[in-house]
Amino acid sequence: MRKNIVAGNWKMNNDLAQTESLISELKNQQKTSNAEVMIAPTFTNLWHASEALKNSEIEVAAQNMHFAESGAYTGEVSAEMLQSVGVKTVILGHSERRAYFNETDDLLAKKVDAALKNNMRIIFCFGEELADRKANNHETVVGNQIKNALFHLENSAFKNIVLAYEPVWAIGTGETASPEQAQDMHAFIRQTLANKYGQETANAMSILYGGSVKPANAKEIFSKPDVDGGLIGGAALKAQDFFAIVNAF
Repeated sequence: MRKNIVAGNWKMNNDLAQTESLISELKNQQKTSNAEVMIAPTFTNLWHASEALKNSEIEVAAQNMHFAESGAYTGEVSAEMLQSVGVKTVILGHSERRAYFNETDDLLAKKVDAALKNNMRIIFCFGEELADRKANNHETVVGNQIKNALFHLENSAFKNIVLAYEPVWAIGTGETASPEQAQDMHAFIRQTLANKYGQETANAMSILYGGSVKPANAKEIFSKPDVDGGLIGGAALKAQDFFAIVNAF
């Protein structure tokens, strides 16, 4: 049975003091659902977060990593470095990495391979721009993003991958795909996976929705049969809001 997951992507927010304060608040929140909970602080605060949450149910993830194990890649961080500070999960392919840092499907395939080689769990992100949605091209775009970066993998690799659909037009804009739109795309994603790797693999895959999920809309979105949780941005920076979303299951 696939897992319900709520992951908070903190992006480039919170210095060390703010990170410690938010983690303290998160630890004081009560979880009433069976959802798995993750947070992804900035690189500079990953060790502190891992230490603070060592005996907690909240897992710490990284927002990105490089495909190389080491070398002349100024400013980059490897899978081994992440693991050395207690991080075993990484977000790859976020729309902001694709848009602002020109990350391509080919580059992301290399990052995926590096993460899996180092036994890391991956939250793999993808999603269409507004123009793609308006042109009714969203399924083609999303299908290609998945196929180009992941379909070279063996079936067994998917036990370490979580998919995250994030319509770019609904990130940080206040716009949200309707629960029906989210369900339609998640069902398409699951069928795309089934066509390549079989229904059993597809049914076991957790597919998260990322795009302005809030306490007010989380329950309706998560009620859809193919939506297994959320990759949360802004609402993850407030402990009470984040756990209201976690408890929406």
